[in-house]
Amino acid sequence: MSTVAEERALVVVEDDPHIADLLDLYLREAGFRVLQASTGERGLELIDTHRPVMVVLDIGLPDIDGFEVCRRIRTRSSVPVLFLTARDGEIDRILGLELGADDYVTKPFSPREIVARVKAILRRGQAEPKADDTVIAIGDDYSVDLARREVTHRSTPVALATREFDLVAHLARNQGIALSRQQLLDAVWGADWMGDDRTVDVHVRQLRKKLGDELPLATVWGIGYRLG
Repeated sequence: MSTVAEERALVVVEDDPHIADLLDLYLREAGFRVLQASTGERGLELIDTHRPVMVVLDIGLPDIDGFEVCRRIRTRSSVPVLFLTARDGEIDRILGLELGADDYVTKPFSPREIVARVKAILRRGQAEPKADDTVIAIGDDYSVDLARREVTHRSTPVALATREFDLVAHLARNQGIALSRQQLLDAVWGADWMGDDRTVDVHVRQLRKKLGDELPLATVWGIGYRLG
């Protein structure tokens, strides 16, 4: 088993061979090493063995669905996950986000869109913080280490998905300021992100669940959220 993430290795879990091969072609052209799996169990094996930089995960798999695969991934890794779904319903999207997925794309989609989303998520995860401001305290119990991309509660690290960390880090940089949902979407997801602003609410709910009731994250009615 690999002990470090393989450079630019990306796991695609998709049971439709046409879609899988198309993604393989475009992602390889973008410089990624692509590992394909047509079942959830095989996808989990590849993730454990190769430690990819990202997972592209279909929901409708023949053995276990993408939601269960994502649940299992999150018990062992914080690797970014991009969901592919043929279901356009809001429930699927929100369920995916609550499980810690970083983004989703609804079928049919352009392969170029997938490549763009993958690159955008990885850019956010690899952004270099300013050297003079790498650790931000949130009250007495929490700290956000921007360089390590780690949040601690009473000195204990808390596992967060990529977007969850990006959201709490942005709030921490702006403590005491009420930020609208649109401001948070633009800062964390990007101004070109296509989706519902309730995505922010879902991620906030996950932060409160994972970081505990002591997190001073307040809802500012009619505006959005304020940390501190």
